[in-house]
Amino acid sequence: MLRVVTAAAQVFETLPPLTPEPYGRITIVAAPAHLELDRALAEAERLAADNHHDAVVRELEEVWDETRTDQVLKLRHRLALSWAEMYRGNLDRAGELLVQAGQIVQAPRFDATDRAEVLYRRGCLALKSTEIAEAASLFTRALETNDRSRQPSLVLAASAHEWRSRCHQLRRDWEPARRDAERSLELAAAAHDDRTQARALFQASIVAERQRQWLLARYYAEQALAICVQRGDKLATARILNNIGGICFLLGDAEEAKRKLESAAATADEAGSVADLAQAVSSLAQVYLRTGHPAEARVRAERAASLLTGRLDFLDELGNAQLVVAKALAAEGDGEGATSWLDQADTSFAAFGSTSHIAAAWIARGDLARDTGDPVAAAELYRRAADALQDFHF
Repeated sequence: MLRVVTAAAQVFETLPPLTPEPYGRITIVAAPAHLELDRALAEAERLAADNHHDAVVRELEEVWDETRTDQVLKLRHRLALSWAEMYRGNLDRAGELLVQAGQIVQAPRFDATDRAEVLYRRGCLALKSTEIAEAASLFTRALETNDRSRQPSLVLAASAHEWRSRCHQLRRDWEPARRDAERSLELAAAAHDDRTQARALFQASIVAERQRQWLLARYYAEQALAICVQRGDKLATARILNNIGGICFLLGDAEEAKRKLESAAATADEAGSVADLAQAVSSLAQVYLRTGHPAEARVRAERAASLLTGRLDFLDELGNAQLVVAKALAAEGDGEGATSWLDQADTSFAAFGSTSHIAAAWIARGDLARDTGDPVAAAELYRRAADALQDFHF
């Protein structure tokens, strides 16, 4: 299966939000004495919205102590910092910050939408930590809590639907995934929030690709790309280019796929995202492998695996890179090396918890057994993969 990023985020009041949606919506305006700090927080929130997560951390660590005396500013600080730490792969740190945020929003001065914001972010962190059931539950609770507000946030609702779509995708529940992506897009359009629309379009593209509707997938992805390019969001642009490259390959245009993936890698590098660079390099390795160039594929996939080692929030991407290395080694006749890399991919996919990914590793192991003269073992591995993927059990 050609890797298309699932990683691939999104999701709206008479009181203007103090922070760029969907990274925060706090309903209480800070006192005039805190205007300088308010400006610093607003800049950090803008940086977070544009995926400049290292800069966010630098900005917010400098004003940590100054936020202690005002609960509104403290909440904004903890939300923005937790979001940045989550995307930097510091999941434990992000969790600690969200615990603090959850305690702050229990105060009467905050309303249901503020509490829903924290639930939503906890869901994002749970999904990044591969706790899929917990993440889906938190997104549902965020939607329900937001609905109880006197001023429900459309952007927050759109974001929660978009992230919950990702949960459905990992469970292979394609219809709920499609419905959540479409609902996210409706809410984002109603809020006139182009950033959130781009993310909803991105998820709609992924769902269409998984349902083999490749032309529709490309249409959605190109719409999302146009928004991100216009906004100057290099990181989101890199991610969408990566997916479009995969879709081009599925549509039979390997050369265009290579061009898009090379552009994705270069853009991710410009944005300073090692993880997104690795994803694009891994996707490019897939194309080389599937066009009969295993040595070129192996070199790229090994690089991607090296870049992703230790990133618990990218276990699926790490496993995919390891799987490409294994397949490339098998094509080069190195069965022992292929087995070693398959073992690593198995470990990554098992920790990630996606049946589709685990089944892909079993199929690759079956191919290796077949090619090394053990058709019985190959047949058993193919059967195991087929049983895992079927949704009819009685």
